[in-house]
Amino acid sequence: MGRSRNLWLSVTAAVLSAVLVYGLYMLQRQQLEKQETVAVVVPKRFVAAGERLENGDLEWVRMPLAAYTPDMVTELESAAGKETAVPLGKGEAILDWKINEHLLQPRSGESTFQIPKEYIRSISNGIRAGDKVLIYASGEGGESQRLFEEGVVVASVKSSANVEVDSLEQSYLLSMAEGNKEGMYVARRDANAMIEYLNLNLREEQWLAIDRLCKGGTVKLVVAYSPESFGQLGADAALGEREDE
Repeated sequence: MGRSRNLWLSVTAAVLSAVLVYGLYMLQRQQLEKQETVAVVVPKRFVAAGERLENGDLEWVRMPLAAYTPDMVTELESAAGKETAVPLGKGEAILDWKINEHLLQPRSGESTFQIPKEYIRSISNGIRAGDKVLIYASGEGGESQRLFEEGVVVASVKSSANVEVDSLEQSYLLSMAEGNKEGMYVARRDANAMIEYLNLNLREEQWLAIDRLCKGGTVKLVVAYSPESFGQLGADAALGEREDE
């Protein structure tokens, strides 16, 4: 009886010892993995360009530390609620230049202003939302001048029916987000209506300068398409030319 009891105690002790050793091994392995890997945020599914990311679309995966780069997103809140500038593959590490705040939202220090129709002399027909445009002042008896050195972003261009002017076959904004320059060109040539209302993202001093010049009625604006905008919001990001907001 005593011999059987001793044997049982020996077996139990051996099993407990093995479990303890295995537990310590797994703990050390997990700590080592955490030291040699980093958790990055990836999509759970394919995400097309221009889509808004939700929490449910995202998850973490661990990757080797040697493959990690500083532009990889490691926090869910850094990606959730943002739009994709380019398509994202399932399980692909999200890079910060591939996502952004809503493309047409004004940046820090800017607001979106609708330019009164009576302030405008002419608008280039090829302008689309997301473009950068150059603003010129043209008046009777005075010399025409360029108002701002830099181009300003078009928030929207609306028809008289308050519908965004775009191509019915090829969305300009989607082509821009995908970096599809051919699609952008096609969309720019094809339009569903004439431009009636123009909304620009301007700093306060820019709007005040426009208002001072144009409210008397003798000076009007000429809005010209700028080649800066060709792929500006998608391709520039891919090149890493990001602006601090």
